[in-house]
Amino acid sequence: MLEPLRQGLPPIDPSAVSGSATCALPARYEAVGGARQFTRTTLSGWGLNERFDDVALVVSELVTNALRHALPTDAPREPQDPPVRLHLMRWTSRLVCAVRDPSQASPVASEAEDSAESGRGLFLVDSFSDCWGWHPSPVWTTGSAVTVPAPRGKVVWALFRLSEPV
Repeated sequence: MLEPLRQGLPPIDPSAVSGSATCALPARYEAVGGARQFTRTTLSGWGLNERFDDVALVVSELVTNALRHALPTDAPREPQDPPVRLHLMRWTSRLVCAVRDPSQASPVASEAEDSAESGRGLFLVDSFSDCWGWHPSPVWTTGSAVTVPAPRGKVVWALFRLSEPV
């Protein structure tokens, strides 16, 4: 899931991994508030309270986009398989927020009119994070004798560089 994040950045030292946390989100807009609270609790536990405002704004936009654009309106949903998941991953020098959803459609940044009340989500993600992107989310399926990745949905991620500890 993280290979696209490594492009153009120094390699990640496996010993520098500080933590990761995952939250399953229901297919309701109230989930955005839950995602922010999960982010606050996680960042606080990692000693990153000062990054909360920027990270929470990005998390809110990514989760809102997943709920608004990536969920089919007519498909039945499996209760044991939440449609949207938020992943927070921390290394010594970077933090990644990733939202997985069931759509394979790529996110599209659009230009919103000045009077529009929505349509600026990816612009905000781009403005408040150091970089962002997306990639298909593979799900491992078992064939006759081989387990192979099969595309199922996507992951939209945003990266924040963290200052090195003194």
